[in-house]
Amino acid sequence: MKRLFLLAALVATTASAHHGWSEYKADQPLQLTGTIEESGYIQPHGYVRLKTADKTWLVVLAPPSRMENRGLAKDMLATGGKASVYGYPNRNKPDELRAERITIGDKTTELR
Repeated sequence: MKRLFLLAALVATTASAHHGWSEYKADQPLQLTGTIEESGYIQPHGYVRLKTADKTWLVVLAPPSRMENRGLAKDMLATGGKASVYGYPNRNKPDELRAERITIGDKTTELR
């Protein structure tokens, strides 16, 4: 019984941490290019803080397992590296973008 309760609590916590994609403006895609100031190869989604000419964006990437499977290794998101991302801005957070693809060097990785 205790195990069942703990499992249910874990599933509920994980589900609440994951957000839906409806909070992003899929009809207003952006292409951003800049310098990686910070990155995280973490669950439920990796991220980079991308410094562009105008501002610094929080770019939401894919889960680490998907990035790894598609050839985007953790070390490719190194601080100081250049990146270009294509994705959708958040409806309520003006500095957040959900990336569909990221290009680092000559390698483009589809994230969705």
